[in-house]
Amino acid sequence: MIEAVGLTKRYGDKTAVDDLSFQVRPGAVTGFLGPNGSGKSTTMRMILGLDNPTRGTVTIGGYPYRRLPNAPRQVGALLDAKAVHGGRSARNHLLCLAQLSGIPARRVDEVLGVVGLYEVAKKRSKGFSLGMGQRLGIAAALLGDPQVLLFDEPVNGLDPEGILWVRNLMKSLAAEGRTVFVSSHLMSEMALTADHLIVIGRGRLLADMSVKDFIAANSAGFARVRTPDTEPQQREKLTSALTEAGGHVLPEQDGALRVTGLPMHRISDLAHEADVRLWELSPHQASLEEAYMRMTQAAVDYRSSTDQKAGLMRPLPPGAVPPVPVPGQGQPGWYAPPPPQQDGRPPAPDPYGAPGTEQPGPHGAPGAGAPNPYAQDTPQTPQAPTRSGTAPQGPAATPAAPPTAPAAPAGQTAAAPQAAPASDSVKPEDAR
Repeated sequence: MIEAVGLTKRYGDKTAVDDLSFQVRPGAVTGFLGPNGSGKSTTMRMILGLDNPTRGTVTIGGYPYRRLPNAPRQVGALLDAKAVHGGRSARNHLLCLAQLSGIPARRVDEVLGVVGLYEVAKKRSKGFSLGMGQRLGIAAALLGDPQVLLFDEPVNGLDPEGILWVRNLMKSLAAEGRTVFVSSHLMSEMALTADHLIVIGRGRLLADMSVKDFIAANSAGFARVRTPDTEPQQREKLTSALTEAGGHVLPEQDGALRVTGLPMHRISDLAHEADVRLWELSPHQASLEEAYMRMTQAAVDYRSSTDQKAGLMRPLPPGAVPPVPVPGQGQPGWYAPPPPQQDGRPPAPDPYGAPGTEQPGPHGAPGAGAPNPYAQDTPQTPQAPTRSGTAPQGPAATPAAPPTAPAAPAGQTAAAPQAAPASDSVKPEDAR
């Protein structure tokens, strides 16, 4: 178990960690979250004895790291995957670490197989990709078969298969009763991997609870309600009934309603009493990312701003209409509106459309025969006529010329492009 009591670290007048106290228990994956500059890496360095705390203590199994007998056999860590001599091969790097810690050489080949680097074990690490470097760092952490493991951004640079492998590895290590402490900025991955969360901001403890409790404490669930799109009066009638019953109703961009303050069964009863048909009534809960953003919004030191593009904006062409900002865009709960109709075609079918209409396919893709709402129209250009006077059909059509010709330099006259016969080849001098 890792235990920190009153842990404080100052660098001059800068306080990186401020009176931090927590416990990381065995048998669970504990996520360590916080904005950039919140003190996560400093805390991990103090746990491993790389930095001395200004005040307070941090112990592993009741002892400071530096007093642990043969610490590499008890604690494994990945803090910086680039902390490797680039001229050494992966196997020689691990073999050096094993010899320093009294670990048998055969263990090196075992961990190389575990992380998937056995085939490249003799290659120099300077030629490794970012993901391969991460795998080598994880192999070094597993080398001594330790009971306590610390990982700082372990999935950085890994492909989807590697991320899944790390996720399963963390869970399996915790299931064996080991202490697993993982720092990451990927909220979606933490939601799938971690059992417990420790969240800090500006060096101070913000939360120490399970993932489920963290989401419940920092977000509000809501019910999504949808009435027939062809009958807006029913939506208005339902909104009035829910408001009178004490609910809070917010319209969504797609015409649905977001309802808070009323349980699901009460919403259903009120809709029935008001004689309103429902096309959707579903519960929704915030994600870990939303709950984390709400918790840490006051503890962020580095905030981005809107790019004004001063001096880089091109003037609009004559007659062009400037884009109109979408109300509510960028606010919590905002959804992008559907793309506008083009060329008189009807828009893509609504995922919550009437029964019998085409529904989206798996993973949100449009079903068979449904137009893709995100597809862009291919510009149609006139094609050169054939000798018979008819345009070629199908894929054998002559490639279309660019829609517009570049402007001619001053003092020169641009020549109009001419279509060549379909069966005759055009020589370069003829094209000029």
